[in-house]
Amino acid sequence: MKPERAQEISASPVMADVTYNGNRVYIEHVDQENQIATIHLLDNPDGKQSVPVNSLEEH
Repeated sequence: MKPERAQEISASPVMADVTYNGNRVYIEHVDQENQIATIHLLDNPDGKQSVPVNSLEEH
C-alpha cells in the first residue's frame, strides 16, 4: 500500500478492509516521511505495532 492511501484510510470514518500478514488490522496513524504505520489487530486493540506501510494490503 502507498503511504498516501494508508493516510486516507486512517483519516476516514469508514472502516476499510486492510490486512497485515493476513490479519485484519486498523490503521491508527501513518508516518508518511518514514513510511511507517501504527496499527492494531482488530481482535487486539491494545496490541499496537509499527509496520512498514508497504506491508499493508487493502482488499
